[in-house]
Amino acid sequence: MKKWLPFWNILLKDMRAYYLKPPNISWGLVFPIAWTSMFFIKSGSGPESIPALLPGVIAMSVLFGTTSMLAVTITFEKKNRSFERLLLAPIPLGLLMLAKTAGAILFGSVNAVVPIIFALFLTDLSKFSWIIVLPGILLIAIVSTFLGLFIAVSVSEVFEAQTFSNFFRFPMIFLCGLFFPVDSLPVFLRPLSYLLPLTYGADILHGAINGNNMIPFALDFVIIISFCAILFYISLMNINKKWIT
Repeated sequence: MKKWLPFWNILLKDMRAYYLKPPNISWGLVFPIAWTSMFFIKSGSGPESIPALLPGVIAMSVLFGTTSMLAVTITFEKKNRSFERLLLAPIPLGLLMLAKTAGAILFGSVNAVVPIIFALFLTDLSKFSWIIVLPGILLIAIVSTFLGLFIAVSVSEVFEAQTFSNFFRFPMIFLCGLFFPVDSLPVFLRPLSYLLPLTYGADILHGAINGNNMIPFALDFVIIISFCAILFYISLMNINKKWIT
């Protein structure tokens, strides 16, 4: 129980200090919605096309929200040396990093609610398989957060983290099946798509919302959970190597 008290204190501190700040809201939330709205308007499609677009909107909102948060919280605290004080807390390193990432996971999950609310006014969502959609959103938030953590602990400046994040984020918009099926990509790009964790998260959402997933749900969940574990483990190894030893 004593170990969880620092966890909640760290989480609450990050929520007060970083979350819901205008830059994070604009970059993590407004940008994906504006980008997708322009795509929707330009396509000239009606409300019947919303189920096809909604998985991409959700996944992109979560991706940008989580990675934007970690680029600020981890890199900034590393820069001003306040993270070193956290390392002295009576809490295991793994639990400490879960506390630092929990806020971004929550932030990303909340971001996913916004396009769903928009869609509620435009189409019928009762036919969606919410028992698959909700854990899919949570796993996308977790794997995106751990990707942001991996990036944040690999650089020393906030602008470097943002630049490195964009190196992953923007290609994933086109390679992970958010708006274009992976099967429609050139053959030489498809193997790259399957190396990106968001591909499996987007496949879960497409299957639960439209019924056109490429991979069985069980395999999607196993793969994306494996990505979460690998990214978190590598991040802890980097912290141990660069910040502690």
